[in-house]
Amino acid sequence: MSDPASGGAFDLPAGYLGLQREARELAASAAALADRADEADHVDPEMRELLRRSGLCAVMVPSRYGGRYEAVDSLAVTVVREALAAESAHLDSLFAMQGIGSYALTVAGTAAVRDRWLPAVGKLDAIAALGLTEPDVGSDLKAITTTVRRDGAELVVTGRKSFITNAGDADFYTVLAREEGPGYSLVVLPADAHGLSVEHPHQIIAPHVLGDVILDEVRVPADHQVGEPGQGFRLMLATLATFRVSVAGAAVGLAGAALREAVRHTAGREQFGTPLARLGPVPAMLASSWADIEMARALTYRAAAAASQDPLASLHLSSLAKVGATEAAGRVVDRAVQVMGRFGLIRGAKIERLYREARPMRIYEGSTEVIFDSLAKHLVKELT
Repeated sequence: MSDPASGGAFDLPAGYLGLQREARELAASAAALADRADEADHVDPEMRELLRRSGLCAVMVPSRYGGRYEAVDSLAVTVVREALAAESAHLDSLFAMQGIGSYALTVAGTAAVRDRWLPAVGKLDAIAALGLTEPDVGSDLKAITTTVRRDGAELVVTGRKSFITNAGDADFYTVLAREEGPGYSLVVLPADAHGLSVEHPHQIIAPHVLGDVILDEVRVPADHQVGEPGQGFRLMLATLATFRVSVAGAAVGLAGAALREAVRHTAGREQFGTPLARLGPVPAMLASSWADIEMARALTYRAAAAASQDPLASLHLSSLAKVGATEAAGRVVDRAVQVMGRFGLIRGAKIERLYREARPMRIYEGSTEVIFDSLAKHLVKELT
């Protein structure tokens, strides 16, 4: 009998089953490293090597640059993230950011920039990062103060990006900047560019490779502009449309792992002469969690399949899946801690790690409230 928390009830298209097996095998091989890696604030070298050897990062680039598919496939990314997040947030993040940090290059990068970075991204020979937020700017990205200006054959970028995943370990950053006249543009900045430095002023409850990127008159050739001047937000939207749904996949994987921990504990521990899994409200809490996971998985995979065909047209589905699955994961992991009692509170236990890792999912790549606002606007527009 298949594990209900691991996706046995969903009929995944046959072409993705092999990929799912590969991802689960990688996750299993990384399980022993997860306690250490998920507390790290720099890329864990053993985890990176496991991911590199798996070849799964090739999912993140088109076939012409060594990728597995002709174009980046949202469903494939989601399938992998569900498996990886069930074991290690660090591994999941390292995989996900290879696509999130490089996708704009795939869509609109110059030939020279694509040739330089995309094959290396697919092999994990280079680590990618995306620089959007700033110390005083989160969801309101139009308020950014980082600037890019042209100086002859060069672009000059100045500003500070904050809470950037992979900061300090990335080999390049795709950075959003304000450009006088056209509006907002994306620029590729190699990590070794003169004037680029990294600080680590913050860490979060679920430790993460995170930092601030300081850009002090960073100069790069003009061909490092991604797309035409002023296309920054359009390219960001394309990235969002392709990868937002994969956050839902990661949330489903995490929720399944939390439910497995809860079932193992409650089935194996007796109180008042009865297994906890059969005592009081515990059965309902376990079953409710299973229902949450199956509903979240069904919506997530429907949205991911749609996004793999037309990402922008199905962004509302990806957004629904993201909020639905991350909120469900929060409920599931909270119930798991509750039914495990004091054993759910032990520092260093897997369930404690999952509890901390679930919370940021409801904030990054679009907080629940911001997404709900956008969804409500879409709903009113469609129905009126």
